[in-house]
Amino acid sequence: MNKLIIFFCGLLCSANIEAQKSVPLLITKNMSAKIDSAMMETYTGNHIYNAKVLESVFQKLNENETASNQKINIVHIGDSHIQGDLMTNEIRKKLQQKFGNAGRGFVFPYQLAKTNGSYNERFYSNRTWESYRNISPAKKYPVGLSGIGLWRDNAGFVIELNVKDKAYKFNSIHIITPQNQKMFDLALSSKTNIIQSTEPKVITHKIKKGEAISIIADKYNVSVAEIKKANGLKSNNIRAGRILRIPTKETRPKNIKTSEYVPLDLTSDSFSYYYNSEKALDKIYLIPNKEAADYELSGIVLEKNAPGVTYSGIGVNGAKFSDYNKYPLFFEQLKSLHPDLLIFSLGTNESYDNMEASGYVRELREFISNLKEQKIDVPIIVMTPPPSLHRGRKPNVYVKDYAERINSIAEKEDFAVWDLYDEFGGINGVRKLRSEGLIGPDFVHYSKKGYQKQGKLFTEAFLRAYDNFKLKK
Repeated sequence: MNKLIIFFCGLLCSANIEAQKSVPLLITKNMSAKIDSAMMETYTGNHIYNAKVLESVFQKLNENETASNQKINIVHIGDSHIQGDLMTNEIRKKLQQKFGNAGRGFVFPYQLAKTNGSYNERFYSNRTWESYRNISPAKKYPVGLSGIGLWRDNAGFVIELNVKDKAYKFNSIHIITPQNQKMFDLALSSKTNIIQSTEPKVITHKIKKGEAISIIADKYNVSVAEIKKANGLKSNNIRAGRILRIPTKETRPKNIKTSEYVPLDLTSDSFSYYYNSEKALDKIYLIPNKEAADYELSGIVLEKNAPGVTYSGIGVNGAKFSDYNKYPLFFEQLKSLHPDLLIFSLGTNESYDNMEASGYVRELREFISNLKEQKIDVPIIVMTPPPSLHRGRKPNVYVKDYAERINSIAEKEDFAVWDLYDEFGGINGVRKLRSEGLIGPDFVHYSKKGYQKQGKLFTEAFLRAYDNFKLKK
């Protein structure tokens, strides 16, 4: 009998254990006990894997929530999925809603490089600009932080920056150039200069019937050629009733008006030339610095006089890790953003090169090594590439392999992972994404709705990891 009782007790205990295993781990803010980190990693919902590497940025976010005294700079680097600023804008808005809006962050005049960019700001110029992208063969062009070189070899230009989203009015603007050269000045307005001069006095003459141009010339003591030049005549033929302009030897005063932008006083640091304004601005002009010989713009940083988050997106259509790795200037200038967290979204274009996972990981490691050479040692989140179809509308097995390798090396390489590939259905999810209007007709790029959903899901995972960090404290 005792053995039978023990047997049934064992069955009940085993059933309870299995039931506990099947219930997902729910973490609430009411928990006061410290949560074991091993238990955290078993959470199976939308989450960030190896989130323990993010503790330094979570600490700054937590300090800002309690004291409102921190700026937290997040930089998101990628390809065409990032250049359009649809997913990143969704993340930016949601994080700033929770932690405060410290400014727009990094911006670039994509319109002047004849490509697409963010809807939050617009750039205009009275002159055309040369541009060169990091996806092209490596040459000695000023390809830096934006991944796109933009330059002119002569002055006479004005670049107007208009902030369209009023949430991103700014108090400070930083200009980033190669080797931090002072190539640009800033201006808020222009002034009109009046120069006193003289011009020949011109009178008019109405041609009478039968008058010849030579007779009119003799009358006013001028040459036929002068009358023809003043009136744009190609021959001596004239007709009655026409009004002729007759130049004279006399002069009269003339006021010449010129418009000139008023340069602001700029300050410099190791990374940029910048201007601070007490009043929040939504428009400013970049003008040539008179001492510069040529003009190369790597990007602009817009910030507010407020604590909170800046979220900078840097993307280049068609880019791969190897394209960024080609240009040391990119990594040198990345320091100008003072990042507290880096997020990578690359892999789609590698897959279209049929790059094996081993090659992809090699380029990722080189990218991280280039960061460390510049002493940029901050937490990293690697987003796995989103699902897509390969050439011939075949399943993209390359991005599947990348996602698996990224997850498998995360702890060893000391970075966190958000598995977008898995969250969006993996190798079998593309058709469903298309039916829901989330992916475009090329089965590679996503719709605005699709990118916004990516941003929403990432933010949820990031904030969940942050809440778990606070509960462990």
